[in-house]
Amino acid sequence: MADDIADISPIDLATELTIAWLGNPNSRVNAEEVPAFIQAMYATVTALAGPGAIVAEPVTSAGYEPAVTERKSLGSKEHIISLIDGKPYKTLRRHLWAHGLTPDEYRARYGLKSDYPMVAPAYSEVRRQMAKSNGLARKPGVRMTAKPATSDTPAPKAPRGRPKKNA
Repeated sequence: MADDIADISPIDLATELTIAWLGNPNSRVNAEEVPAFIQAMYATVTALAGPGAIVAEPVTSAGYEPAVTERKSLGSKEHIISLIDGKPYKTLRRHLWAHGLTPDEYRARYGLKSDYPMVAPAYSEVRRQMAKSNGLARKPGVRMTAKPATSDTPAPKAPRGRPKKNA
């Protein structure tokens, strides 16, 4: 196995790794990113294959510049403006997922506090009201009771469960 890898040229190995990376359904790639990836992959493979096998330090990109300020992103109760592209969203989770980020990574990337919201306040309130109307806010074992009947005599209770078989 080790001999097989030693016989492969760095170009072929970089090509195979790039094909695998592009073939992964979880990697979302723009066409502009492919040449840079190929060059980085080739440089890494040749450095590893060369004598001494010294790995170069990874290139760190400059800090991410937010599209809007944190204050402006939370300026409306109806939406949250993304720091990535400056567009308004009711919830950021799908948007972040499309960019390959988790909420924690997003907060870390832009230096946000750990309690920075991912959902707009108005949308959160709408969802809360919908959940309450569907009965999701009840405590276990507590039944929702209907308004009492206007007559003085209570309605007869229906038998519960299956009727018993007569033997």
